[in-house]
This record gives sequence, C-alpha cells and structure tokens, in this order.
Amino acid sequence: MKHVGVSAVAVALVMALAAPSHATEQRAWVKEVADAKTWKNYSKIVATDELGKCIIDVKTNDIYFFDVNLFNIHADFVLGVLLKQAWTSDNIREYNKNYERVKPRFILCYLTHHLKIDKWSFSFWEGDKIGPDDVMKVKQKLDATFFQKNMPFRPDSPMQQKVANEIAKRGVKTITNDEVYKAADFQAFTKGKAVGKLHVVPVGTAYELLNYDRHDIVLLQESYPDITPVAGILATQFSTPLSHVNLRAGAWGIPNAGDKKARDKYAKLDGKLVYYEVNDTGMILREATAAEIAEMTTKIAAAKHVDLPVANLDNRRLAMLTRMRAKDVVIYGTKAANLGEIVTANLDGVRVPAGFGVPFYYYVQHMKENHLDAPLDALLADKRFKDPTWRKTALEGLRKAIVDAPINQQTLDMIYKRVRVRLGGKGVFVRSSTNSEDLPGFNGAGLYDTQPNVVGRKQLGEALRIVWASLWNLRAVDERDAFGIDHHQVYFGVLVQVGVNATAAGVLVTKNLWDTTDENSFTINAKYGLGMRVVEGQKVPEQIIFDPTNDGTKIISRTDDPVMLKFDEHGGIVELPVPAGAGVILSEERAKKLCTMVQKFVPVFTHGHPLDVEWVLEGEDVWIVQARPYVGN
Repeated sequence: MKHVGVSAVAVALVMALAAPSHATEQRAWVKEVADAKTWKNYSKIVATDELGKCIIDVKTNDIYFFDVNLFNIHADFVLGVLLKQAWTSDNIREYNKNYERVKPRFILCYLTHHLKIDKWSFSFWEGDKIGPDDVMKVKQKLDATFFQKNMPFRPDSPMQQKVANEIAKRGVKTITNDEVYKAADFQAFTKGKAVGKLHVVPVGTAYELLNYDRHDIVLLQESYPDITPVAGILATQFSTPLSHVNLRAGAWGIPNAGDKKARDKYAKLDGKLVYYEVNDTGMILREATAAEIAEMTTKIAAAKHVDLPVANLDNRRLAMLTRMRAKDVVIYGTKAANLGEIVTANLDGVRVPAGFGVPFYYYVQHMKENHLDAPLDALLADKRFKDPTWRKTALEGLRKAIVDAPINQQTLDMIYKRVRVRLGGKGVFVRSSTNSEDLPGFNGAGLYDTQPNVVGRKQLGEALRIVWASLWNLRAVDERDAFGIDHHQVYFGVLVQVGVNATAAGVLVTKNLWDTTDENSFTINAKYGLGMRVVEGQKVPEQIIFDPTNDGTKIISRTDDPVMLKFDEHGGIVELPVPAGAGVILSEERAKKLCTMVQKFVPVFTHGHPLDVEWVLEGEDVWIVQARPYVGN
C-alpha cells in the first residue's frame, strides 16, 4: 500500500545501488526491458504471480523499470532515488498526490505475469484514481519499452473498471481479476505435505457418502458443502477460501488445492499410497516412496485437543441477546454468547437481528424424557464405534430417534410464546449454538444444522428437534474426534433469531487471505439471497479485498451463480433466479459500510484471532448474524 516507510539506512543503500561502480553490476533500474532475461532480474514471484513495477515521469516521459527485489514499493524508488528526498510527512503527502486523477509528476504501474494461466497484464494500485488518458499513455510507453507487447489493462477496483470500459472503446485490450481467477487451472488453498491413500471420488457420489479416514487423500470432482476429516484434498472444481471444505482443511492443516485437470492427471493413482504437496504455484502428487510410507506408518501424530467450556445444565432461562454476555457460553453455547457480547456492547450502528438463546437444559431434557441418554452412552462406548460403516449407521439411527421423539409440550409452548411476544411472531432461524463450535482452534463451521424461516408452533417444534439431532451428524462426530473432543462433554444450545430475508449475504474475515503481507485488509465474499450458498462453496461468489485504512477495493471475482435462496411465504426457503441486471453486490459503499461495522466490534473479542463474520444485506441495511474466531492457515 502507499503509506509505507523505509529507514534512512535503506534509502542510502538503494541510492548507492542506483549508480553501480562496475559495468557488470546490475543497475537498480533500467529504461527498457527488452527480453525475458532482463525481466527475471527486475521482477520477483509473489504467491502465484511474477511481479514487476515501473514508473513514468509525466514531465519528461521517461520510464523506469526498477528492481522490486531492492525497492518494496514505488515510494521507495521515487523518494530515495528519483527525488532524493527524506521520508517526511510533507514529502509523503506530496508523493501521494500521484494517486489522484491528475498526476502531478508520476504514474505508478504494476506489471504482472499470471503464472497459473501464462498471461500478462499491467495495472495500478486499487486506490489509484487514474484516468483513461493516462492508462493509454502507459500502454503506449510499455509497447515501446517492454518485451511483452500489447498487454491488456487489468482494473483493480470498481472505479478502474469504468476506466477499462472507456479504453476498451479505444481498442485497448482489458482483462479482469475475475477472468484471471476463473481461467486458472490451479488454485492453492492450504499449503502443506501429506502421505495417504488416494481416493478418486466418482462423479455423482452423494454428499452423505463422503466418509473417509483421516489418513486418506481425496480427489473431489464436484463441489460439496463439507467432508469428514482427511489427510489431503484435491478438487477439480474450486470456488472460495471461505467455503466449509476449505475452512475445514485450513483448520486441519492439510494440503488442499484445486486443479481442473486433476482427474486426467492422477486417476491412475487411485487406491495407491501417494505423496501430496501443495505450494503457492503448484503441487506434487505421486506414488509415495518406501521411506515415506514407513514414516506414515510409524509416526504418531501429536493429538490435537480442544478444551470445551464446561456446560451449565441447570439454567432454564430463555435469555434475549440483549441480556447475554460471552461468559454465558456455558449456558447457551458460543454462537449465541458471541452475538450477545456484540449486542450488549451497545455499539452505535452495529445491527444484529433480535433473538434469544435456548439453554443446554432443554436438549438434555429432551434426551432424558425420551430415554435417549442411555442408548447414546452405549453407542459411544461400543467397540464398533471405531468402524466407519457401523458408526455411520448407528448415528443415523440416533438422529432419527431424536427427531421422532415428542418434544416436551410445555417447553415448546414457552419457546413459541417467546417467538410471538418478543420476536413479533416473525419467521425465525433456528440455529445451533453448542459448546463445541466458534472456539479458538475449533470453529466447527457447518457441522450442525440450521433451520431457516421457521413459521408456526409445529414447525418450531420440528426445527428444534432437527437441530438438536445434528449434534450427532457423522461429520460433526468425526471432526470432534479429529480434535480430541470428548463427546460426553458436548451439549446443544439453540439460537432462535428473527430471519432476515436477505437481498444478499456473505462472509467477511478480518485478514487478507490472498496476501499474508497485507496487515490492513479484509476478505469479503458474497452472493445474492441467503448466505448458505456462500459457505457451501457450490459456485464462485463475489470476492473482494477491502482495505479500511484507505477504502481500497481489490476485486478477486464476481459471482457466477444464476440462482439465489429466498424465504417462502409459508415457511422454509425456495430457490429463485437472480434478477436480470442485479449488478454488483460488493460495491465500495457497501464494503465500506460492512467493514466499518465490523471494526466497531472487533475489540469486543479478546482471543487474538482474526474474526470470521457472517453478514446479510437487506436492501442497503447490513446485519451481523455470526462472529467467531477465524481458524485457517
């Protein structure tokens, strides 16, 4: 970003490098990059791109391709070499005027070789207000001095997209980040190494059948909302780092990547023990060596262990979010308690839909009154529980018993009265709020069920039993096993919350998931309609990086989902087409409003992790519906 300084020693060093004493030494800058060899000397690889930078002096029309291995940002070179000025606030303020529409002295440009798709582009910082004429000037200068001719302009912000539309009318090629992202055959989500048995999952495999061992490596040919713990994931379809599968892989610390041609490349390894490694720009998948297999067989992995908040099973009170604090996690679970902490902080402009918590007591009541507690204990103690097939069948039977068992009618009357009196009888979301989710080190994203737009007493009773039963979803049990969580200590609270019939919804993480060197920006994903489609990862969402320190917006992708989820007037949800001409969801104005709201409640959380925030948009109103620690790489 533009407001970064360097030390006086560093400036002196690079100034010396700008005038080498020997002809064989590489200059710190050149005025022409005539071939690939020169480009290699002045560029560097950052993540999946080969990056270079140049500066055009608008007064002299000189161009400077400077060594990005020596100069971290444009300002280092401009102030330290071209202007030979000290890093004072006045000089920096004057330098920053070069990001305005009218350039007083310099045009500051990026050159990128997109290695994953072998395409080139030139671009500008997303906060640069550069106009069409200056972009044309850069294009002409690059054609005359750079070995890659006729490079397309790549806009990095909504404002620059308008400029791209204008220069396209003048015959200049353009390419968007969305096109770059979707054209790539490969995408790394979690770096790492693993050895395990490869399973090529056949097309058409039902989500419920994705039952694999923690030492398996799976090749997925379709998008799935979740998966049991495995040693590595490779997918032929990929969408976003914030899908449940990708979040899960990050929490497990396993290699995880997308390769559109993976089936053709690696089908012959199906069923074999393989070595799998993922880095920023590529991956390795091959048969494991004897030494690697021996290491996998003999190595005892350090067991992960997550301590759960000790549950209070005696409290019967239905507490509104306005009466709930983080300490109440022991009664209502983490989801409700986290939102309660935000609500009771009474922060100006932070909107959370009204709701209340149903404590653990009523889940325990349901299990005891229907004599399901003893069969549960027997199931967990059975030696056959370690067998995946037996466990899957046994858990299905347990969940069915929980759903089929009658709910205590006095309890249901009490909860339904609270919906009518305190939530206006509106359709509600019945959401999980266990003591084994949304924790530092274990977020449990997507493990438990949510029932959307629940209307009426009968539907409410059904929804409560369904979400209670989801405590024993196979994926939830396997995930808790992977983190050393004692199933006997897990309890289910429920968050009943007014449903917002979202215009759009999404996820925000308070860190840049695409650039770990960026300490200021947030990652935001969005789709039209209700938010379930974002985290399921079935389609590419809108993805942007937003820097609240300067309102910079960097576009990663635009959504390609033609349908959205909306409320059904009779309860539940329906799938509808996205209206024609719906346009962009994450405009700069909406992104700024969302980030400003999130920044207000970040200090409420003291765990030191970035936040993973779920939000919904109703018209132009932003609502916060979940906040938890982000668990990823």
